[in-house]
Amino acid sequence: MPRRERRSVAGVEAVGAYTLLRLDRGGLDPGVPGQFFMLEAPGRLLPRALSLCLAPAGELAFLLEAVGPGTEALCALQPGERIHVFGPLGNGFRLDVERPLLVGGGIGMAPLSYLAGRIGRPPVVLGFRSDRHAEAAALLPEAEVVVDPVLVTELIEPDFDVLACGPEPMLRAVAERCPGAQLAWEAAMACGYGACYGCAFEIDGELKRLCVEGPVLAAA
Repeated sequence: MPRRERRSVAGVEAVGAYTLLRLDRGGLDPGVPGQFFMLEAPGRLLPRALSLCLAPAGELAFLLEAVGPGTEALCALQPGERIHVFGPLGNGFRLDVERPLLVGGGIGMAPLSYLAGRIGRPPVVLGFRSDRHAEAAALLPEAEVVVDPVLVTELIEPDFDVLACGPEPMLRAVAERCPGAQLAWEAAMACGYGACYGCAFEIDGELKRLCVEGPVLAAA
């Protein structure tokens, strides 16, 4: 069950162009890979939805990119500061797959580190827009990495059970190539539990609330 707790910052580390924010876990359950947490950025009205990147003993770690005031505030936190955290929320990946292949694009690699640890270190392919962003692949040292203009979808091999997270164009390309894939979609979320419809996303003519029906959806 999701919980809301005020947790302490255990560490803030630069990982290439991204930031790894480590929080004291307290009584929070890390949940299933692909689920998300709402982190309340200091001085910001709305929390930010972030998927869990790592779950070492006693901690929850989130990979962020400073792209706006909310994520900038979270990246600027210092050890010892405290923020409210609510989760885990949403639906994560199904882990009962026979031949998993993890596919990540940019900051979409975030949940794949936690996911890889839960399903026995499967093959991973990651795509980034620059060499500096690609430094984050250090969190998944076994991954095969490509940098723009090479597309990560070019590395997908047939006959694998694909579990992917990344920008919308990448996910749509994965869906066309692998109809059986599981896709973790990205969207801005204001509440995290379906009340505000801020994350409603049109897929095949239907509106999906990603915080409730996703963020992981079947490609089919």
